[in-house]
Amino acid sequence: MSRKNPFFYYGGKVLSFVLSVFLLSLAAFYVARLAPGDPLVSYYGERAEKMTVQEREQAEARLGLDQPIYVQYIRWLENALQGDFGISYKYKMDVLKVIASRLPNTLILGGTGLTLIFLGALALGAVCAWNEGNWLDRSICKAGTVVSCIPEFWLSLVLILVFAVSLRWLPSSGAYAIGGGGFADRAVHLVLPLVVTTAGHLWYYAYMIRNKLLEEIRADYVLLAKSKGLSRRAVLFRHCLRGVLPTYLSLMAISVPHILGGTYIVEAVFSYPGIGTLSYESARYQDYNLLMLLCVLSGGLVILCNILAQIVSERIDPRMRGGEPPEVTDHG
Repeated sequence: MSRKNPFFYYGGKVLSFVLSVFLLSLAAFYVARLAPGDPLVSYYGERAEKMTVQEREQAEARLGLDQPIYVQYIRWLENALQGDFGISYKYKMDVLKVIASRLPNTLILGGTGLTLIFLGALALGAVCAWNEGNWLDRSICKAGTVVSCIPEFWLSLVLILVFAVSLRWLPSSGAYAIGGGGFADRAVHLVLPLVVTTAGHLWYYAYMIRNKLLEEIRADYVLLAKSKGLSRRAVLFRHCLRGVLPTYLSLMAISVPHILGGTYIVEAVFSYPGIGTLSYESARYQDYNLLMLLCVLSGGLVILCNILAQIVSERIDPRMRGGEPPEVTDHG
């Protein structure tokens, strides 16, 4: 079986990534500029409504909004390639600094959620596979299906109503209390957002693990292992789970954008000061420079994760590479 030159293989992936991000930035730039709204309101506030025609023209020229859209994009791209993404109209500071102040919060919420989903799905899938067909498996399947169908924003509102408003056990918004910021304080503020983030995705991946494990259990090599006297526990955890892990790692690489999108929704509902809330604010106030960088970063992460997942999948099964037929062994 012929193998592709690694230089051309990975070079093609890099080129695909760069081209995809370029097209994403171009589309986001045009959509943002053509969307209804007045970016001067974001920068000047109520003063923008009282400006004369001449003052508006001067203000647009100062922000570079007086040129055709394609000229604005070329100028933005030239500056972006030099590391200058402009200033935020709303916050009046470099957009990189604005994002840097919010990014740790999203990484904590998204990273913790992804870890819980990764480990929880493995454990839950293994439990269901171990108890295939009995009352525990059926109960978990039914409960997981119901929970996974509940919209994240609705579940968030219910949890806020119960645990923050009625019982007053947990805070309803923010990443930490005013004047706080310690570990315990941050952990308490993470409880409700983490529950929603995890509940919305856990069963989806746990169900996949369950089905993959059941496929492995019915494979020929497992029947051979059982015939040699290996216990069901040893077969499931020593052989089947190990065989499922590479595919699961590839699946989780694809899931990052999916979980990230859910995190953005949760941040907006809980007023959690992260990238999701910032994205909503930048779109609402026509904060072009901030919106562009957030779109490029979020979209770039989605594209990167999909490319990495494809690479992992092709490493697991080389037949997935285009133009590479499966290897045939002659037993004659």
